[in-house]
Amino acid sequence: MVRIAIDCMGGDQAPSAIMDGALRSLAATKDTKLFLFGPEGLLKEELQKSAKAAGVSEADLAARVEICDAAEVISLHEAPVLAIRRKKDSSIVKGLHFVKEGHADAFISAGSSGAILAGGQLIIGRAKGVPRPPFGALIPTSRGVTLLLDSGANVDAKPEWLVQYAKMGSIYMKEVCGIQNPTVGLVNVGAEEEKGNALVKETMPLLKEVKDINFIGSCEAREISFGACDVVVCDAFVGNCILKMYEGVGKMLLGEIMSAIKSTPISLIGGALIKGTLKGTLKKFDAKQYGGAPILGLRGLVVKVHGNTDGREITHAIQQCYDFVHADAVQKIAASIEAENARAEEAAQP
Repeated sequence: MVRIAIDCMGGDQAPSAIMDGALRSLAATKDTKLFLFGPEGLLKEELQKSAKAAGVSEADLAARVEICDAAEVISLHEAPVLAIRRKKDSSIVKGLHFVKEGHADAFISAGSSGAILAGGQLIIGRAKGVPRPPFGALIPTSRGVTLLLDSGANVDAKPEWLVQYAKMGSIYMKEVCGIQNPTVGLVNVGAEEEKGNALVKETMPLLKEVKDINFIGSCEAREISFGACDVVVCDAFVGNCILKMYEGVGKMLLGEIMSAIKSTPISLIGGALIKGTLKGTLKKFDAKQYGGAPILGLRGLVVKVHGNTDGREITHAIQQCYDFVHADAVQKIAASIEAENARAEEAAQP
């Protein structure tokens, strides 16, 4: 049984969308148990409505869903570290402690990114040798998915951090997504090695020296959507800009396609003829179906989903956590980093 703690109070449509997405996951994953964190009275009331809408039986609710009272909520406008330290009874803090204490295998939240990141490091803790854990977001491409990291945690990065991101990302894609020998690219403004800012120029030779990753060199932003590599590495400022641009362009193109189909009677007929094919193609590029962004390099699994989630992302994030836990990815990432640090220490000895 994979046990997943969920912050029901994070996100624009909390708790209804979070609850709905969580309960709909029960049909897809038979051996999961959900711990829902938030004000007990509010969640009990919402649980009955969502269970009815999702078609969840009373037996399933009793066996696989548990409400955990958390009276406080951390808002997007609060200072993350202060909020984590002061609001001990919040859904984020209590959910993270649940993972730290071994009562759950993973924690999911659509709340404040800063609070989730700070709480993940302060409460669950970083794996040994990981100075700055990154957010890793799966994004759709014409070849499948690509892992973009850092996608939002550390806007200022050091070369050695990016090297570590490449190693952790490679383990994620191999163990969780089943991609053997995943390729790694460093985001750059051109294919030539002499291009890039100081961070890229310093990181490039370091990545080329790493023997346990499949580094293929520079990756321009326009190549990402075509699946140029399986793992895309950059600092969080660049990564978050890529992610938001990606989402915005996707939404814009979908709107333009739908407007074009509805523009004339003939296009409406054509749209009806290709409706099934078009729907399948567009679904492939819906980022929500790939779950959330895990924080790689912690001692436990923490996954951040979009604040504007409508619930579908929660459903897929639960499946994502299920796969992550079964692959034992947290321990494999920690073991890899520890082994690398041991090799570095041994090489530094006279």
